[in-house]
Amino acid sequence: MKEELIFCPLGGSGEIGMNMNLFAYGKPDNKKWIIVDVGVTFADDTIPGIDLIYPDPGFIYDKVEDLIGIVLTHAHEDHIGAIAHLWPKLKCKIFATPFTAVLITEKFKEKKIDITGYLKIVELNSTIKLSPFKIEFVTLTHSILEPNGLKIETPAGSILHTGDWKCDPDPLIGQNINSKRLKEIGKEGVLAMICDSTNVFSTGHAGSESEVRKSLLKIIDRLKKKVIVTSFASNVARMETIFYCAKKTGRKISLVGRSMHRIFKAARKCGYLSKVDDPVDPRDAKNISREKIIYLCTGSQGEPLGAMNRISNYLHPDVFIEKGDAVIFSSKIIPGNEKKLYKLHNNLVKDGIEVISEDNEFVHVSGHPNREDLKDMYQWIKPKAIIPVHGEHRHMIEHINFAKEMQIPYPVQVQNGDIVRLYPGKKPEVFDKAPNGRIYLDGNIEVEEDSKSIKERKNLSINGILNVTILITPKGNIHNRPIISYSGLPIKEADEYIYDLENIIEKTSKSFSLNNNRQHTNLLDSLKIACRKYTKEKTGKKPLTNINLVKI
Repeated sequence: MKEELIFCPLGGSGEIGMNMNLFAYGKPDNKKWIIVDVGVTFADDTIPGIDLIYPDPGFIYDKVEDLIGIVLTHAHEDHIGAIAHLWPKLKCKIFATPFTAVLITEKFKEKKIDITGYLKIVELNSTIKLSPFKIEFVTLTHSILEPNGLKIETPAGSILHTGDWKCDPDPLIGQNINSKRLKEIGKEGVLAMICDSTNVFSTGHAGSESEVRKSLLKIIDRLKKKVIVTSFASNVARMETIFYCAKKTGRKISLVGRSMHRIFKAARKCGYLSKVDDPVDPRDAKNISREKIIYLCTGSQGEPLGAMNRISNYLHPDVFIEKGDAVIFSSKIIPGNEKKLYKLHNNLVKDGIEVISEDNEFVHVSGHPNREDLKDMYQWIKPKAIIPVHGEHRHMIEHINFAKEMQIPYPVQVQNGDIVRLYPGKKPEVFDKAPNGRIYLDGNIEVEEDSKSIKERKNLSINGILNVTILITPKGNIHNRPIISYSGLPIKEADEYIYDLENIIEKTSKSFSLNNNRQHTNLLDSLKIACRKYTKEKTGKKPLTNINLVKI
């Protein structure tokens, strides 16, 4: 049997976020596997009580004896956020460049896991050998430090996995895109390119951080009162820009929010941000006059617990905002966040605070490739096949169309769980399907999408809860009246509702022998149905109903 070269996305294909990709090489019954990235996505209001969601790793758990490593392209949460949750069942080596390594080490420390013996730090633009793979890290540019494309070399040919990237001619911090090496890789021959699709609908180039710096400096220079900037903490170039603007305009800078401090410390530890002034503690910044301070804070997407949301609601202990101040949202509005962000904007402008965002000023550039960036990459790499990832289905289908325009011989459309045979064969093709899905982190417990806890919580959020406790005497009679409590039900006449419900409970109970244990279950079911039916008639809601029988 011939060796096979396989690609399989478990997350990030058909969605933006939650990236997890598998590569395998070997004979059909004896392949070695690597994982590229282990990311999360974040839940919205439709899944109450859930914060983190990540790909179901069951397919690779079954192959853990043949798993030889996890390779991380960069440190964004949608690429590394699940690693500390999934690694304990994988127990393989992890390969990352220095900045990414610092951030994932912190994640493992939070879970009290010593990763020292497994974490291998990879120098920029260097190569590792994980036989049968030879993996070269190629420096790209993105909205975070040390983004890497991966040249994955196998006996069957080479793959370029781009990770997240764009062409930024002046990224301000970190290295420039290694276009020289990318062109060489193209000349060496590339069997397939796995490529970012996020901005495929956007024309031109994505733009440079240096252009944002010029624009932000002009904006901040004209502002006369307190300035608050909110941005993605992971964008260290943007962070450095705010330090630069503060110095140029004679202001001090203060960082607000855990993530902002965490990224600042990680960047300094890796030798970045060494030339900027030390930030002022927010508690001390209160003593600096309004026109002499800039706050750089978390919460650019209107997150309920983000610093910006607390500041706008006057709940932050150290940062107070007042009429005449300005807030700059130096970030993209992520689809799905519009409602809470515009609510935040409205709260601010209502109180006389100037709001500056991508809607009215040039304050942000994306970290993903627009069509002209993609065109450059295609011309450098000249792959035989292209597999679009990192996008919703509409992005990836448009990317397939773009690849055809670029005359790529074999564009391959995939979704999570598709197993693509890149070699052997006349052309790459999807030939099988891996089990795939989502795991929800519910508190600190992993649950599946259809878990009972999530269903019950959704029901609670929509219909409320009704609790009924019935006290039973040794002779099997109801003692006094049932004890009834409820929450989340729209009841105006509480006394009338409880009185009627008590009568229904008593009437239903009389048809059963309360002294017969075998009838308890049937009684519980009948009471639940009767209580829900009456409550539905009275309120239009069918609450989660608990019936408790207590012998006294």
